[in-house]
Amino acid sequence: MADDRPVPLDEYPVHQVPLSMKHMATGDRNAYDRCIFHVLDHEGRALLILGLGVYPNVGVIDAYATLRVGDTLHAVRASDALGDDRMRPAVGPLTIQVEEPLRRLRLRCADESLSYDLLWTADFPALWEPHHLQRRGGRLTLEGRRFVQAGSVEGVIRAGGEEFRVTPAEWTGTRDRSWGVRPIPGEEGGRFAQEEPTEGFHWLWCPVRFEDRFLMVIVQEDADGHRTLNDATLVRPGHRDRQLGWPQPEITYRSGTRHPESALIHLGDLRKPQELEVEILASSPLAIGAGYPPADDWQHGTWRGRGWTDRRTYDLTQPPSLAAYGVTDHAARFRLDGRIGHGIFEHGSFGRHDPSGFTDFTSVAP
Repeated sequence: MADDRPVPLDEYPVHQVPLSMKHMATGDRNAYDRCIFHVLDHEGRALLILGLGVYPNVGVIDAYATLRVGDTLHAVRASDALGDDRMRPAVGPLTIQVEEPLRRLRLRCADESLSYDLLWTADFPALWEPHHLQRRGGRLTLEGRRFVQAGSVEGVIRAGGEEFRVTPAEWTGTRDRSWGVRPIPGEEGGRFAQEEPTEGFHWLWCPVRFEDRFLMVIVQEDADGHRTLNDATLVRPGHRDRQLGWPQPEITYRSGTRHPESALIHLGDLRKPQELEVEILASSPLAIGAGYPPADDWQHGTWRGRGWTDRRTYDLTQPPSLAAYGVTDHAARFRLDGRIGHGIFEHGSFGRHDPSGFTDFTSVAP
């Protein structure tokens, strides 16, 4: 018989429905609650990506960290049974400690192959992203509530015999926090999967930290260019958030691929159009090491048994072909209105995308 006693979170006045915090208000197996952090140096020497998630209706907690240095990607992943105490997010060697909500977090990995101890401090208030909905046929497959934030990072990272001293002057941190319903492996096929195949998907997600402001750009389009997600917001402390209209990206791809080499994003309203220049510094496919689809060695929310920890090293001069069909996070240098900033140019384009001239899943830049 299952133990249905109160859990530690039930002590706090945070309930949204008349249920214990042990239980989800939905029975959807794809319910999730997770985060992702990016830590990047301003010269493109290293890109650290880490995250932690819980999947209450399958009873799983997992976490990962990847570090790209040169053409090598170091990865640590861990998974375990989800317990009742959600106040201390940790699994295996990976820990995310909230020292001050929305302001200061401690990020740690205590593994021989990849270790770090970092203090992440917000420089700007958290910003809500647009409410994210996706359907296949008549079924809701994704509903996510997310906020994004940029900040400073300080501490140390070690991997492969190298040590990086992380300082706020030379490194930038961004993070995304999300929860809701999002597909995890094991979803059935059925009629909608057969009769409503995905023709194409085009995605852009860019959190950018400047010295005195923070910019967030999001674009999601279907195969024909129909936009299903759109946002461009500039945050300046002491000012009202400024909406910068309908972002229009121009992406230059490496010939024979869909790997972006640079980009120009047109922003602004009719009174003051602006251009965000994007210079790619380092790239890390989320399907390699980080557990995002279509990864073939581990994906988020999958049950690997209790106390599972896995370590990998990947040669990115020969990335698996599946990397071309997933989202890639690019550390980037940005220029806007005479200012230089740093952040993430997250991009995925697969299948048909008429505005880019891609005709099917095999189509690439000329």
